[in-house]
Amino acid sequence: MVIDKDSIGTIATVVVPCVIAVVLILIFVRRLWISVPISVLILCFAFFVIWFHRVPVRVTPEPQNDRLVTSVADGKVVILEKAFESEYLKKECIQVSVYMNFFDVHANFWPMNGTVSYYQYHPGKYLLAFKPKASEENEHSSTALKNEYGEIFFKQIAGTFARRIVCYSKEGAKETRGEQCGIIKFGSRIDIFLPLDAKIKVKIGDLTVAGETVIAEL
Repeated sequence: MVIDKDSIGTIATVVVPCVIAVVLILIFVRRLWISVPISVLILCFAFFVIWFHRVPVRVTPEPQNDRLVTSVADGKVVILEKAFESEYLKKECIQVSVYMNFFDVHANFWPMNGTVSYYQYHPGKYLLAFKPKASEENEHSSTALKNEYGEIFFKQIAGTFARRIVCYSKEGAKETRGEQCGIIKFGSRIDIFLPLDAKIKVKIGDLTVAGETVIAEL
């Protein structure tokens, strides 16, 4: 496991003040029964911020199988339904949405082997990520991936506490399923739009592991 390369600045803005606060508390608060518990709590918070930005190693199933689509994110499947994708594909698809809670890994991973055929960043609101309106109104990044078996589209959607989305998508770039494609900092959800003839492998309530859980086969 490593720390996300684009999160060093975010981590530093939290950890450095925490360390300074602990030093000052230990110097100026003479009563150990007060200074020690407070210092421990502050250090635990600093550690959590570092841990939150972790990028675990994932072993993707059948890496050469271009038909498989794995989850972009760790979390729970909260939406599984037919939906019209109006931004890029402009057709009816199967939408699979994965909601990440505060304790899930928030690094995201490419769901399919293929070429990035579309990318767009959208500024927006910060509604609760599990609300249906969040898909359109919240800050989000949109990416489409295409290979010989089909094209899929997914959104990284910010939540109430997520204030920055990092996405590595570049149109024309060839990507490998299971490698990191970005990170959403502090909360949110992923919407994936699949062809209607895709064989769906998950159901509502299933817990997914990014890069490992197969959500569909094209």
